[in-house]
Amino acid sequence: MAKDYKIFISHSWTYHDDLVSLQKLLNSRGYFNVEYLEATREVPINSENAVYVKQALKKKILNAHIVLAIAAVYATHSDWMTWELETAYANSIPIIGVAPWGQQRVSVVVQQYAKMVVRWNTESIVDAIRTYAI
Repeated sequence: MAKDYKIFISHSWTYHDDLVSLQKLLNSRGYFNVEYLEATREVPINSENAVYVKQALKKKILNAHIVLAIAAVYATHSDWMTWELETAYANSIPIIGVAPWGQQRVSVVVQQYAKMVVRWNTESIVDAIRTYAI
């Protein structure tokens, strides 16, 4: 029987297509069940109050088996992504960096917190999740 994984994907709101592509990649993998916990454009946290948003995101992160961080260079410049990764790390939620398709350089912040950084390859990502998820 396949295990169900609760995954929080740390991503940049500006690069929403990377999030959607990663979700599609994981959804297409047979015998791999995923529940996504991150806020998205489709299911946002409807508040401009940063304290409230952080509380809601922290709850999601703490319910995750693992955090996937889209490791594009833009992640280094995202205060929200940095906060999400720091929160996961401080609470012993494992982090896997995922380098977007075709990118050679990856975020320094993601490298700092991730157990490993994998390339945009279904099997590499799934293997990392199965290895590190709590």
